[in-house]
Amino acid sequence: MGDTIRTDRHVTDDSATLALLALGWLLSDTERASRLLALTGMTADDLRNGAENPGILAEFIRYLEGNETDLVAAAAAVGISPARLVNARIELERQC
Repeated sequence: MGDTIRTDRHVTDDSATLALLALGWLLSDTERASRLLALTGMTADDLRNGAENPGILAEFIRYLEGNETDLVAAAAAVGISPARLVNARIELERQC
């Protein structure tokens, strides 16, 4: 199955869902997950508690934007373009 996350087309229209799918991709790799926690100072509890917070989800995508390789890989895993993931961040920021 590889690193691709299967999604229905209607699911990929929701910015929060896209952010959560990308977060799931990142957390599926211990090294990437450790780097996220180390660089952001967040804990696993912070991530769980922030899963419904548009601001936290937007910041997570912004974190991916800081590493183009991860941004491209996360978008590919979710089945969207990197630009769509960035647009999801913008949409989430508007909800704050």
